[in-house]
Amino acid sequence: MPTLETNGIQLAYTDSGGDGRAVVLVHGWPLSGASWSEQVPVLTASGYRVITYDRRGFGASDKPETGYDYDTFTEDLAGLLEQLEVTDATLVGFSMGGGEVARYLGARGSERIRSAVLAGAVPPFLLRTDDNPDGGLAQEDVDGMKQGLESGREEFLEGFTKDFFSANGELKVTEDQRQEAVALAEPASTTAMLGCIDAFGTTDFRADLERIDVPVLVVHGDADGIVPFEVSGKRTGETVKDATVHVVSGGPHGFNVSHADELNRVLLEFLQR
Repeated sequence: MPTLETNGIQLAYTDSGGDGRAVVLVHGWPLSGASWSEQVPVLTASGYRVITYDRRGFGASDKPETGYDYDTFTEDLAGLLEQLEVTDATLVGFSMGGGEVARYLGARGSERIRSAVLAGAVPPFLLRTDDNPDGGLAQEDVDGMKQGLESGREEFLEGFTKDFFSANGELKVTEDQRQEAVALAEPASTTAMLGCIDAFGTTDFRADLERIDVPVLVVHGDADGIVPFEVSGKRTGETVKDATVHVVSGGPHGFNVSHADELNRVLLEFLQR
């Protein structure tokens, strides 16, 4: 897997190449770019240049002790786009990765970006505060998640991946597919995993969403038990100026695997706009 240096670290990435428009896939927590395995072949076969990468601390990328915040993640992404000379791209962020997409467009603007997709994504703001009463997490929930990971990483990931792929208590993928997700989390450093819980659990993206000036597709499962639609996808769709919302009926958080055909279909339709 090739790497490139950006923002002082080595990021591992894949790039299908070709002359098609670029689609850059930003993965969720605590996985890696390989979690897009159900999307990459379909997008590539449709003529797009498909780029994935492993966030710092995850997969085959460097695992520094610091830098697990969205401003740093955004600079990592910016360096990737610049070095691979990506323009006219569609950014696709899943779950935590939706934060990079929102912050990139909010901070960096859309000079290189044609459109964006937020899939089961954490924006606008997960933490419940006085001015964000509709947030989905209390601070004690964030702290409890970190404590669970610290007290027993393997046991924590078993439970988390079950919730990740379950809708209304029922697992919507095969056990093999769930185990693949567990395996993708293996290379991640615990430091990165803990830092990212703080990042996705407490970062406010509301101002970023208001600045987005490209078309955005919001895709969210209505049975998402990790990032509920009412907390995130619905509110994002109401905030972004040019947003299209697609609700995956019966979709868990990990609908990119459980409902891959549906996601791929709406993604390709959106890319043709």
